[in-house]
Amino acid sequence: MGCCDVPGLMPVETAINNILEQVSPLTKTSTVALADAMGLVLAQDILSPINVPPFANSAMDGYALRAEDLTSTDTLVLAGKSFAGIPFEGECQAGQCIRIMTGAEMPAGTDTVIMQEETTVDGDNITFNIKPKANDNVRPIGDDVSLGETVLVTGTRLTAREMPLLASLGIAQVEAFHRPKVAFFSTGDELRPAGETLEAGQIYDSNRYGIRALLEKFGCEVLDLGIIPDCPEKLRDAFLKGSTEADVLITSGGVSVGEADYTKDILDQEGQIGFWKIAMKPGKPFAFGKINNAWFCGLPGNPVSAMLTLYQLVQPMLAKLAGNSQYQPPVRVKAKATTLFKKRPGRTDFQRGIYSINAEGQFEVATTGNQGSGAFSSMHLANCFVVLEQERGRVQAGEDVTIEIFNHTLY
Repeated sequence: MGCCDVPGLMPVETAINNILEQVSPLTKTSTVALADAMGLVLAQDILSPINVPPFANSAMDGYALRAEDLTSTDTLVLAGKSFAGIPFEGECQAGQCIRIMTGAEMPAGTDTVIMQEETTVDGDNITFNIKPKANDNVRPIGDDVSLGETVLVTGTRLTAREMPLLASLGIAQVEAFHRPKVAFFSTGDELRPAGETLEAGQIYDSNRYGIRALLEKFGCEVLDLGIIPDCPEKLRDAFLKGSTEADVLITSGGVSVGEADYTKDILDQEGQIGFWKIAMKPGKPFAFGKINNAWFCGLPGNPVSAMLTLYQLVQPMLAKLAGNSQYQPPVRVKAKATTLFKKRPGRTDFQRGIYSINAEGQFEVATTGNQGSGAFSSMHLANCFVVLEQERGRVQAGEDVTIEIFNHTLY
């Protein structure tokens, strides 16, 4: 067991459940124009104000007719045309047919459409090469959505799948929950912004870029407070600003309780600590608590650890805060290891992997190589996490493992 594999650390699932048990959805809502609602969470059920389609229409280009007319003849007389947006006026009589386009309204007196490829045209005489059944190739009224039907429920996050649906119902605005506002900053005297020249002992602050990208993918409003040096007064000011202006405060670095780590002291004085350190690798020094009215999530300073804990622990919390009742955790499946995965028992290990599907349709996974918590290039190479159980040791090639396929927030 390694130096960080301390008995009694909180298991990952316990930490997630602990967080979710404490957090309640935000309650503020606004009426938002549909064009601006992408990524928001509905604060009300959506009932369809219309039938979709609002009239029976053709599913293809062809001829509309009465099916029973073709029981005694193969040829009907063309009586007119029906186009999408320009319907046929009047009623189709017995022995007649109407030229019709996809999506056009079915003329009165017709119940069936025969595709144009099944006909022979001789002037206005249309000969049909098949005997159809009534209602063939016809989309009835309300075939997709019925008037008064509940199409979306409270807690649905609007994506590119829901936006066209709402538009098809003529809904121009929705009642939605406010996005969670998240303030974040990095801590450390050694950090410098990208673009500056590094001096001895300095490194670039990469965490804020990854944190911001993920938070925006999660659908949050973000407040970037920058880099805060290891100064108690400046850290206290940043904590108070973030915790009074946002729903959630996230820090990266400063949670390992070292000589220059003041986060715990500030939380002890200004807020409450829910838990500190979990049985997770990378990412053991993760802190959760509350300060003023904001939830606090302290991420480790190592780049992979920061991204992993944000993805695994904070993502479901933010989904609940946003009112997203349909949030699903990333998909996990079984896979065959094709390479060695080094591990010691003691913590649940999230190693970066590259999965593929072999010729037999089975999942396989290989390591990305260096699994150090500072080796962020491995995240760029990966398309999944290889989730190795807390008490499991090294995995040999050929053994079964669980992989967690990256969801849309990491693409």
